[in-house]
Amino acid sequence: MSGHDTTSGEAGPTRRDFLYLTTGMAGAVGAVAVAWPFIDQMRPDASTLALASIEVDVGALEKGQSLTVKWRGKPVFIRNRTDKEVSDAKAVKLDDLKDPVARNANLPADAPATSEDRSMQGKEDWLVMIGVCTHLGCVPLGESGEFGGWFCPCHGSQYDTAGRIRKGPAPENMAIPKSAFISDKVIRIG
Repeated sequence: MSGHDTTSGEAGPTRRDFLYLTTGMAGAVGAVAVAWPFIDQMRPDASTLALASIEVDVGALEKGQSLTVKWRGKPVFIRNRTDKEVSDAKAVKLDDLKDPVARNANLPADAPATSEDRSMQGKEDWLVMIGVCTHLGCVPLGESGEFGGWFCPCHGSQYDTAGRIRKGPAPENMAIPKSAFISDKVIRIG
């Protein structure tokens, strides 16, 4: 009695096949049970996830005022631009820009660097951007330089009132993070 059906010529499953299968399944479950704590500890903790987005109350910012907040370890400039700053930014021709791309995470990657595409959607006077010079990562000074925007004293990069690079070694416009007004006075960044 070998455990095989020899009359049809086909070998059926044996007790040994069943034992191999169950032992393999038990080993796989055991390996997952042992590996899970190591995999689980690689997830970001709650404090990291909390930094993924922040909400900023900008209700107190009058025209011409700025606020700097920290998001993901970087400064973020929030500016309520004056009518003159908006009109100055609109008057700049795209051909005059060193970087003609908006660099706005809220828009397609190839959006042009117009004043409108650099500002908050539907609220042209509001500008939210990561306050880091695109040359070497310094923090530019606000309301400075030839163009009335931001000036990086480290190497002389100058940005206009829409945060676009106009002069100096910086290769790109300052980046605009995902952001939106979630109420009349609160902006969510991230």
